[in-house]
Amino acid sequence: MNPAYVAFEGEHRIGAGDLPEVARAAKQHLDQRKDAAILVFNGRTSALVDIDFRGSVDDVLARLPQPAPARDEEPTPTAPRGPGRPKLGVVAREITLLPRHWDWLAQQKGGASVAIRKLVDEARRASGDKDRTRSAQDAAYRFMTVMAGNRPNYEDAIRALFAHDRRRFATLIADWPADIRDHAIRLAYSDQAD
Repeated sequence: MNPAYVAFEGEHRIGAGDLPEVARAAKQHLDQRKDAAILVFNGRTSALVDIDFRGSVDDVLARLPQPAPARDEEPTPTAPRGPGRPKLGVVAREITLLPRHWDWLAQQKGGASVAIRKLVDEARRASGDKDRTRSAQDAAYRFMTVMAGNRPNYEDAIRALFAHDRRRFATLIADWPADIRDHAIRLAYSDQAD
């Protein structure tokens, strides 16, 4: 399983874990090496996380960005809620369908909402493995582009990644710095059991 966040200084991983833990490690590293260039990545998506390292460790921790709600969580609303079942976490939203779609939904047992929920759940189950694989590949691609875009075999490694050629991928990045190589492999295949 990938850590929630990971920090790199050059080709070396200097911290991994929750955001405060990683920010603390990065700040301590910066305090020792003022010229260090540190990148902090979201461990699941490889999105870069912007952290203001000015001031003390406590100052840095106080300014950390708040984590986004999980996919299945709704953000806490600030305005009064409209229709829906708020105690169950149900919030009314709008979708646009053609008349034939509404006609079909009206004929379904339980009504349109039940039918749409069943369709979404079925689609999530059917495409779950593909979605996880695609997310893992995208995260590895983002990380590799930032950290290894100028490294030997980068383009061929990206091709192997998206071709699902695990052996070729590992061979192509074998000579990369260990922390970058290992993190790229961990990201690329986080959807699979080892």
